[in-house]
Amino acid sequence: QNNALPTHENPFNFVRNAKPVGPLQGFASQLVADEADEWLTELRDKEKPFFMFVCFHEPHEPIASAERFRKLYTAPEGSTLPAHHGNVTQMDDAFGRILKTLDEQKLRENTLIIFTSDNGPAITRRHPHGSSGPLRDKKGATYEGGIRVPGIIQWPDHVRPGTTSDVPVCGVDILPTLCAVAGIPAPADRVLDGTNILPLLEGKPIQRKKPLYWQFNRAKNDAKVAIRDGEWKLLAKLNVPSPKPSGGITIEEIDAVKNAKLEGFELYHIQSDIAETTDRSESEQKILEKMKRQMQAIFEEVQAEAPRWPAWEFARYEGKILSEYYRKQEAAEKKKNSQP
Repeated sequence: QNNALPTHENPFNFVRNAKPVGPLQGFASQLVADEADEWLTELRDKEKPFFMFVCFHEPHEPIASAERFRKLYTAPEGSTLPAHHGNVTQMDDAFGRILKTLDEQKLRENTLIIFTSDNGPAITRRHPHGSSGPLRDKKGATYEGGIRVPGIIQWPDHVRPGTTSDVPVCGVDILPTLCAVAGIPAPADRVLDGTNILPLLEGKPIQRKKPLYWQFNRAKNDAKVAIRDGEWKLLAKLNVPSPKPSGGITIEEIDAVKNAKLEGFELYHIQSDIAETTDRSESEQKILEKMKRQMQAIFEEVQAEAPRWPAWEFARYEGKILSEYYRKQEAAEKKKNSQP
């Protein structure tokens, strides 16, 4: 599921082994940590190596945080900051529990741990407390504020503690990297966009066969496609006829997206312009043309392979649930404020 519903507290939409589990008591990240802990201690085959993929809902809206985490933060009355920051801490606490279980199972020293996020800060009307720092824009954009996120990797005897790297990597790199770690070939029956970053973890350079690529047809900024090649980043719009995709893509609009062309290019030297303030597409024609060819090749590959999906069935269901939740919240707030 995309998010814990109706909030992080007592969600009813969790699924285990493809079967709904019904209403639960507790907060989402703690419930997820419970499942992870049980699997690590009771359910896994302890004679075999394991892979565990843990997805936390926090701090996705609508936010619900335990009092013990909210009270760690102070703010003026009526501010949602304690709930927001407490929500991040709530998730952090759950992740810490899983690490503790790894320690107790004596697995920590031989486990590669990757911690990252799926997008930049949302910075919404209800919770405007996230920050993308010097990066341009926020969640939902193809600028750096939407796609650049922290990444933390721990692997004893392989990754030196305290080291940092400014080499960009992406979620698509995880599969080929884990295959290399396990000593098995990467799948040959599909196109893999990622690169094995195992050398990078050991302090060595990596060589990509193709640039990093993003395509978000519902991006909030005009540019829906982006690539990153070394120090440079290229973005492009799609010539999708009106109405352009925004909150959702209808089944009719899918055909328009599948047949779209690239246009309106923007070129940024990310190494010196992390905020993407100066479009260099006019002054760097040689680099522009090279990266346009790179983008076009990947774009055509993606367009050809992309499925013709029905449009966001769950997102519409989720939207109905959340709309009703927020309606009740606003009604309660109005009632509270109208009391003498």
